[in-house]
Amino acid sequence: MMTKLAKKTIREISDLIKTKQISPVEITEDTLKQIDSYNEKINAYIKISADEARLAAKKAEEEISHGNYRGTLHGIPMALKDIFYFKDEIVTIGSKIHGEFVPSFDGTVISKLKEAGAIFTGKLNLHEYAWGATTNNPHYGACRNPWNVDNVPGGSSGGSGAAVAGDMTIASLGTDTGGSIRIPAALCGIVGLKPTYGRVSKHGCFPLCWTLDHIGPMTKTVEDAAILLEYIAGYDINDSTSINTPVETYTEHVSAGVKNIVIGIEEDYFFKNIDSEVNRLVRKAISSLEEMGAKVEIISIPSMNKLLYAQSITMLTEASAVHHQNLRLRPQDFGEDVRMVLELGEIPSAVDYLEAQELRTQFQLEFKKVFEKIDVLISPTLPFVSSRIDSGHVIINGREEKFSENVSRLTRPGNFLGYPAISIPCGLSNGLPVGMQIMGAPFKESTILRVAGALEKTNPLMGLRPNL
Repeated sequence: MMTKLAKKTIREISDLIKTKQISPVEITEDTLKQIDSYNEKINAYIKISADEARLAAKKAEEEISHGNYRGTLHGIPMALKDIFYFKDEIVTIGSKIHGEFVPSFDGTVISKLKEAGAIFTGKLNLHEYAWGATTNNPHYGACRNPWNVDNVPGGSSGGSGAAVAGDMTIASLGTDTGGSIRIPAALCGIVGLKPTYGRVSKHGCFPLCWTLDHIGPMTKTVEDAAILLEYIAGYDINDSTSINTPVETYTEHVSAGVKNIVIGIEEDYFFKNIDSEVNRLVRKAISSLEEMGAKVEIISIPSMNKLLYAQSITMLTEASAVHHQNLRLRPQDFGEDVRMVLELGEIPSAVDYLEAQELRTQFQLEFKKVFEKIDVLISPTLPFVSSRIDSGHVIINGREEKFSENVSRLTRPGNFLGYPAISIPCGLSNGLPVGMQIMGAPFKESTILRVAGALEKTNPLMGLRPNL
């Protein structure tokens, strides 16, 4: 079974550990072997914590052998985006400026995973300060896509996407401010879930934008995403944006089916300027859901471009506020692309920001009315497939277009509204994964997991994996 364990899911491994068919030491060693074999090629890890992981695995093995099994995550090797606070450990945030930053406490999600008995194999690469969508990191090297190492894995949680797809971690967590969980999930052919704003505590996670940041699972399967969400969700008094709403047993909904689920399709924005093969695969997936009993409703959401403008103003200004002092005192220590957008964020006025928040309120009311008619809104996650790591352009229907102008235009509305959204593979285009985005109403993670679970049963990737 060795050398095959790292390819398994949380659910598969936890069942084997619980029944003592394997030990946490075996799965940890197999995962470390996978990291050793492929990280030089993929560069998913900033730091590999092999010795610490082996010690933790031995401790978990002893606990379980003495009947102290903690649950599904006990003994599961995980690596996380290097943006979460670990007490007394360096957390780089993918930067030079914070390259020696050592938090004095664990972030809330880290405390929860430690209590669950997860084993940490290291810290994963990301776009500097999570402010970008390629993970071409100037300080720690570019992360590469396991499906084609000449291509980007997406960002900013690119190391998480690449590590999960390359079986260098069983699962991961990412952060999502404009699509940073869903974009790498789509490009790397995995599942990426952005929960409702306030569903998962951000305490002990370095901010990009206070009102847009989310934390969520990045996993091999929909069920694994549901498992992780059950562990990390919940109210936290230490996070002022945390919302006190009961946590559901999300895993119960993954196999519930889609009979009578109403799928909303918005053509004018969410299906505009989409590569034809991406379009075909997403619509094929929607047809599959219809065959399972879902219904399709064509909807209209006017003024979506105003939403994108307001989200851009919010994202630019909040990010620049976070980094204002360092931008003034140490501009040369930022990567060129990040420095440029931070400088751009210094331009809008307080009036611009407040007008954007008024637009946010208007759009939340408009989307609330939309979701009175539908259960989920489905679209492509991205309008294109993964592009080359050395190119700032993508190909959409034979046309060369800017990567930056297209990469997050379908994911950003979910952040601005705070609505939950998941990206799930829906097929392959020229050997590269295509992602489908499923957005739900606030705190309806169970609904989007139902739809994602139903699609996953159709085996859209036909069992294919990256050939490392």
